[in-house]
Amino acid sequence: MIINQLRKFTPINILFVSIIGLALCLGVFLHLPTEITTIFFEPAIYNIIGFQSEAMVSPVVNVLITLILTLLQAFFLNKIINNFNFLGKPSFLTALMYMTLVSLFAPFLVFSPPLICNFITIWMLGKLLNIYKQADVKGLMFDLGMIVAFGSLIYFPFMVMMLLLWISLIIFRPFNWREWVTPLLGFSTIYFLLGVIYYWNDRLVEFYQIFKPLSYAFPTELSVNVYDYIVVIPVLISLLFFLFILKDQFFKSVVHLRKSFQLLFFMVLLTVGSFYLNDHITINHFLLCAPPIAIYMAFYFTYAKSKWVYEVLYAVILLTILYFQFF
Repeated sequence: MIINQLRKFTPINILFVSIIGLALCLGVFLHLPTEITTIFFEPAIYNIIGFQSEAMVSPVVNVLITLILTLLQAFFLNKIINNFNFLGKPSFLTALMYMTLVSLFAPFLVFSPPLICNFITIWMLGKLLNIYKQADVKGLMFDLGMIVAFGSLIYFPFMVMMLLLWISLIIFRPFNWREWVTPLLGFSTIYFLLGVIYYWNDRLVEFYQIFKPLSYAFPTELSVNVYDYIVVIPVLISLLFFLFILKDQFFKSVVHLRKSFQLLFFMVLLTVGSFYLNDHITINHFLLCAPPIAIYMAFYFTYAKSKWVYEVLYAVILLTILYFQFF
């Protein structure tokens, strides 16, 4: 069965995860539009470099590039979780869950700025999980502030991850005002340099327009098909089961792991909450939730005892995704 196989840390499972990832996007291949507008980054970068921020790419190429990038992200995230012994033993469950989540909705399977930002999210997560035992993290927090600023130039709502940096300090570190200031300095450095470039080009007004999303009215509609809610139901069930598993395992776990679960919760909360930084909400925004939720699901499928329950549940998730892709 799939879960039992992916619980093993063997090289053949790299192939299994790749095959499942390919299978999960087959429905999209069969219903490809004639054209897909591929958006690479926010206008803040486009205005400086002069290249188009969007391009017409063959739909097949678009989906294939997305599949390759998500596979790379899945194995990158899986490596970080295994390095921190997050699941108690190495496996490929995190990679499997990530590939499953990024296939939930058809828009997830085409190239978008949130997809690129997930590389940054996973990279940041590895660094944040590492600050617990370090004596001095001021340099690291400065770098993370710059990383968040860079990510916001690709996808503006990513800016909310600045709050996650401060939350991580609350969770992992005793209070030190210097550690709280350095992320802001790193973030400000990127935007200061960007502002200087705009100023040199006598386009300072355009620089101010970068922050226009901060003044958007609170959106009230989400462009989601009603059937998309059905796809989410088995995922929500697995997260409910995760809470029961976590209740039993939480106080048996080391302090670092307990704090890490809290960090992941705030990562999901901030990502969901940052949707208002878009003038029009799209389902692609929630692709940023995939890394932390994939870890939660991997934790459940690692410690679940009843084989028929977890195998059937994952089979239902797969079949639901495939059904709504094909039909």
